[in-house]
Amino acid sequence: MDLMQFFDMILHVDKTLGVLLAEYGTYVYIVLFAIVFCETGLVVLFFFPGDTLLFIAGAFCATGEMSYPLLMALLIVAAITGNTLNYYIGEAVGQRMFTNNYRWLNKDALHRTHNFFEKHGGKTIILARFVPVVRTFAPFVAGVSDMTHWRFQLYNVTGAVLWVTSLVTAGYFFGNIPIVRNHLTEIVIVGVSVALVPLALGGLYKFGRKVLSR
Repeated sequence: MDLMQFFDMILHVDKTLGVLLAEYGTYVYIVLFAIVFCETGLVVLFFFPGDTLLFIAGAFCATGEMSYPLLMALLIVAAITGNTLNYYIGEAVGQRMFTNNYRWLNKDALHRTHNFFEKHGGKTIILARFVPVVRTFAPFVAGVSDMTHWRFQLYNVTGAVLWVTSLVTAGYFFGNIPIVRNHLTEIVIVGVSVALVPLALGGLYKFGRKVLSR
């Protein structure tokens, strides 16, 4: 198997995890750890699968082909450390923005972003876990905005545990039901919509209050 074939299998892991298990056996745990770590830790790899990977991996745990407790532990660690790396990369970038006088940079906007993450960043970090793409950029933005370390890690760990536990467990119990497995993409889209709707409604509510109070 060449590198391009392997990379294609990673991008479509919801359909190829069985092949990866047959090809690499227990090394699949390392592959899955790397996928989750890279998706959450490197903004350039935001397109890596996340939700579908956790769900399908949970389904393979139900058949006994993978260890449920081992998978849970590894993926939680991957999600926490990935977000942490992303945060530190964002912090390194952010420090230069705060200390250097870039003409193109609106420092007031940067300070407002910092204040937002100090006030509302906790729920943002947690909810972002369940929204593809957003979960990759949220820790980076938290780092850029200089969100305090302890607050970030508190919600980072909470979000990682909730994300991995809920999706792997859902896959464990429902992943081998044919109708669920055959419509996984649609289910993920519905799940993302459910996560986004409260955020959108909350934003509209706050915006409406500001407009009416003027």
